[in-house]
Amino acid sequence: MKNTHSQKTLFMVELALMVAIIFIMAFTPLGYFQTMGLSITFLTVPVAVGAIILGPKGGAICGLAFGITSFMQCFGMGAFGTMLFSINPLGTAITCIIPRVLEGLLCGLIFQALHKNMKNGAYLIASLACPLLNTLFFMSSLVVFFYNTDYIQGFVSTFGVTNPFAFVVAFVGVQGAIEAIVCFLLAGAISRALGTALHK
Repeated sequence: MKNTHSQKTLFMVELALMVAIIFIMAFTPLGYFQTMGLSITFLTVPVAVGAIILGPKGGAICGLAFGITSFMQCFGMGAFGTMLFSINPLGTAITCIIPRVLEGLLCGLIFQALHKNMKNGAYLIASLACPLLNTLFFMSSLVVFFYNTDYIQGFVSTFGVTNPFAFVVAFVGVQGAIEAIVCFLLAGAISRALGTALHK
């Protein structure tokens, strides 16, 4: 009983620390780098670390924290999110939050599935999966709620593309690659070091 209580307490402390890191990063240049379109974000790093160290539940909660900070950017802090919110507030909330919860949850599940057979590789694969899932789910939601709006169609015309898939590829571009590489390297190294230190 005492051991179980101690484990729950440790989980809550570690989770609170990861959530705090996410919020601190969110309101410094480390969290969001504003561009004309999507912001480049490195918040997938603490989400991935949280998912790997704390499991799917912890990953989902870290993803929720990420999603909340993303939604907060839509209140005048980021031009792109602010415009989306003015078009469809509910769609914006879903686009900002739900994909991030799913990315954290699935990242944790991927790590759990691979860790028994791939001690080191699991850290790297899960760390890469997190930003890729973030991009996949976020852009899918963006297309569902906003592709046919005048605002997004303006980007479509600028890129000279003719379908949602081509729009996603053109819109994400280099930014998605940067996020994936950074998360793969940093989250992979950090989570591996923490996993060793915490005997996980």
